[in-house]
Amino acid sequence: MRSVLRGALPAAVVGLLLVGCSTETVRGQASPGPGGPVDVAADAFPITGAGDEPIDQFARNALADIETFWTSAYPEFFGEEYAPLAGGYFSVDAEAIDEDAYPADGIGCPGSPTSPDSVAGNAFYDPTCDLIAYDRALLEELAVDYGRFLVPVVMAHEFGHAMQGRFGFAERGIQDETQADCLAGAWTAWVAAGEAEHVSIRTPELDDVVRGFLLLRDDVGSDPEDTQAHGSYFDRVSAFYEGFDGGLAPCRDDFGPDRLFTAAAFADDVDYLNQGNAPFEDLVTIVDVTLPDFWGEVFPAAFGAEFDPPTIQGFEGSPDCEGLSDRDLGYCPEDNTVYVDETDLATPAYDDIGDFALATAISLPYSLAVRDQAGLSTDDGAATRSAVCLTGWYQAQWFNDAFTDVLPDAAISPGDIDESVQFLLTYGVEDRVFPNLDASGFELVGAFRTGFLEGGAACELQR
Repeated sequence: MRSVLRGALPAAVVGLLLVGCSTETVRGQASPGPGGPVDVAADAFPITGAGDEPIDQFARNALADIETFWTSAYPEFFGEEYAPLAGGYFSVDAEAIDEDAYPADGIGCPGSPTSPDSVAGNAFYDPTCDLIAYDRALLEELAVDYGRFLVPVVMAHEFGHAMQGRFGFAERGIQDETQADCLAGAWTAWVAAGEAEHVSIRTPELDDVVRGFLLLRDDVGSDPEDTQAHGSYFDRVSAFYEGFDGGLAPCRDDFGPDRLFTAAAFADDVDYLNQGNAPFEDLVTIVDVTLPDFWGEVFPAAFGAEFDPPTIQGFEGSPDCEGLSDRDLGYCPEDNTVYVDETDLATPAYDDIGDFALATAISLPYSLAVRDQAGLSTDDGAATRSAVCLTGWYQAQWFNDAFTDVLPDAAISPGDIDESVQFLLTYGVEDRVFPNLDASGFELVGAFRTGFLEGGAACELQR
């Protein structure tokens, strides 16, 4: 946790308008189009170099639906007729390239010839030739490791670049890449609403998709100003969620040069070597100071009463509190204590993900303590979403250096906010963390994002 991240967020109390605000939920139903998905015939949607493998058929189905989506959406949102890709589509099997499957000058066009072997391990849009090429061995690997629908999302992302080729690219790579993620999210919502003819998505697959973005993010500590920058895990997942939740309008309007990104380079070699992770005990101490400092300030302003900070207590086995016997994480109102299982949750989350996974774990039940003292529910779906949203708000203060006056070490590092997203997708969906959860991991990430970007006014705190 070292601070070199940029961007301004509202101060803790600013904008705390609680009346009539709530977190957004996932829109659309996960169902196929009329009659269920049907394959597109190869001659109806040609892809140069495509084989008989199912992965090529799946890519073809996705691309056909993406083209259908943009045929209608482009005129509506960009005011011009949709123009199909002039250069078409190319598939390469990087593990067994068949040179005879491609034109003599390879993939591309006279202004930008590309050899088939250069596609290995990649999927891309070539703006010079207005074409999309992909390595089907890569797509197969993504489908196996992260679920089948990550393949259509990759296709939708590259198609988003093709649309940028029509309405205009940004000056920064990270803007273009995250905007393409947003465009892919808008298309995915269209599929989830049952509008697609050739592909469908089930709600649990959204969790797999956002997990897959972990593979597709930039390396932690990479320079966000690099022309090839794609964004942090949070940046990319946030952009995808923005398109899924809000459609194409925010994708078109909200990716200007002033957009906030959490990607940042490490401050120094020491930060790089420890990947920005504070020692376990130091992290617990910092959280134990910053949480009561934050809530001690905002709680009286929001609810007109003083805040009584709960005790943070680690345990092994079971905490001494009714209702928490089978939990790894929870808030006990009887003794105003936040309990965290050190063996089964705190230590593995810290070791496997990073220090901000632990900060997230502690903040979640702490937020339930806030709701309890505010006279709000602590054991239903609204409480869960609110706790996740409030955790995003609390961590936005780290990003905004709100705690450095209290503790100089309470500063954030590259990748910290990514670790929060990973914790929610890995542990947040477990009954031992949130029992009777009525939200998917994708929705939890959406609630966290809402709190991080919009503050407590959006966190279901109205009585």
